Order: sequence, then C-alpha cells, then structure tokens
Amino acid sequence: MVQRIDVTAADGVRLAAWEFREPPAQPRQPAVLLLHGLMGRALHWAGTASWLGEHRRVVALDQRGHGQSEHPAAPGAAPGDPSRVPAQTRAPVPAPTLGREAFVADAEAVVEQLGLGPVVVIGHSMGALTGWQLAARRPDLVQALVICDMRASALGEASQQEWEEWFRRWPLPFPTQDAARRWFGEDDPRVERPDPGRGAFFAEVMHQAPDGWRPLFSRRQMLTARETWVYDAHWEELAKVRCPTLVVRGLDGELGRAEAQEMVRVLPAGQYAEIPDAGHYVHYAQPAALRAVLEPFLEAVAGLASR
Repeated sequence: MVQRIDVTAADGVRLAAWEFREPPAQPRQPAVLLLHGLMGRALHWAGTASWLGEHRRVVALDQRGHGQSEHPAAPGAAPGDPSRVPAQTRAPVPAPTLGREAFVADAEAVVEQLGLGPVVVIGHSMGALTGWQLAARRPDLVQALVICDMRASALGEASQQEWEEWFRRWPLPFPTQDAARRWFGEDDPRVERPDPGRGAFFAEVMHQAPDGWRPLFSRRQMLTARETWVYDAHWEELAKVRCPTLVVRGLDGELGRAEAQEMVRVLPAGQYAEIPDAGHYVHYAQPAALRAVLEPFLEAVAGLASR
C-alpha cells in the first residue's frame, strides 16, 4: 500500500506525505517521521519504511520544493527552465518559504496534523538538520532522533561555489532515466569510483519532460535552501536536543568521524554508529547495515516509552 496524505503548511504551502504500508492496528512502538535530504524525496525511504512499518506507523514527507510537494517560487528565479542555474558567486538570500524556519515548521505541521507525536524522526542530510531543529524547538513532539550523515559545522563559501559549478555541468536533459543513473553513479566527475546507490538516488528524482529526463526540483532553489548550512553552523541547536539521538555516518560519507563523535559528545543523550562501505547515501548503499544499527536503538526507545 502507498497512500498519499496531503498536509497544509503554516504558510499555505501544500505538502505531500506518504505511508508505504498499512499501519498496524495496534502499533507497539512510537510513530516514525522520515525526512529525506536535499534533492531527495519521500520515495527514497520506501525500503526503510517497509520494515519500520511492521510495528509502528511510518510517514515520509516530500519536503517543500521536493517530490510532489509544492515548489514555492524563489526570489529572482530565472524564467523558463525551473532548474536553470545562473552564473553567480552566491545564491540569493533565502526567502521565508525556502529557509530553515519553513522546513522545520513543515515537519511540525505533519506531526501535529497527522497525530504522530511524540514521534521518532529519522532524517538524512538536510532532513536530519530539520529533525534536530524540530527536536530542539519542540521537544514535546520528538521522542527520539536519528541523524544520518549531516554535519553541524558550516561548510563555507567555497562549497556553495563548487555546487553551482557542479549543477552547471549536469548534461541535461538525460535521454533516459538509466542515462541519469549511469551519469550520477559513474560518469559524474565528483564520483571517485562507481557508486550504484548514488546513481539510484538521483535516477529517482528525475521525471520525464518533453525533451528528456530532468530533475523534479529547481537547482537554483536547492542552492538557496542549502545556504542555511553553508553559511551557518548548528551546534547550539544540537546541544538543545534532549531526546535519545543516534548519529549515523557512512565510512566514506560527508560527515567525518571526528565531527560525528563531537556531535555525540555535544548531544545530551547521543550515540554513535558507523556504516562501512557506505558514502553519503547510507540508506541506498547499505540498507541492511543501516537497519542493523537502527533496530536496537528503536527497541531501546520503545522500552523507554513503555515505562
């Protein structure tokens, strides 16, 4: 079963949430909210949701500007192709509809409107940041948190410039979805060795346009949304997360071991897990290994909730 549930954000943006299986009649464990990363979509969590849903209600959200949720207009958006990236050194200042406050408010709306709280939030990359900001601001809504491969430190101006250049190198449109899979998994100059998980991740965010396969999102909007962790660190909010929190990193991911362990130290109830043979897209590269580290954490959380 795949069911779409429409949610309205506080500013009126229409959000698409998804359940990938019938929730159990009497859930034995707290509900789970799954939040994808930048450029991702709820569909990326389908495999994880299938086993998570055996004993609990599981909802995955297409975050604003992604998947089938509404794509708010960014300031100064280029006409024509919505994924066009103009040559510039820095994306415009984030509009309220694309900033951190909006992403966190969306997650809050989903939890409250669907009656999920207190919920376990499992977030990948940008979704993990949204999860810990929600947990810091609304501890009554979040029972536990999983942070998958997301840094707390600011990335810096050079990172944003590198992404702008990378976006301009995308050979759009792709003639087929498989061509997109091959480029992102093998031919992209950013790929040091073949990465089938990465290829699959990006293939699933492509849709068939009249001239070929293009991303579901606007690359310009992704740069705008990304500014909030390129130029800002989020250590203070991380320290305010009081619930049990598991920090997961892929051995070859974007979150380094030293920073991950410092995040665990800063968290009042932090734990650490590392997935070998995985990069940034942990849930695609090693789904079984991710399940192996999530299950005992979630069982412990369920035990605490039943006391």
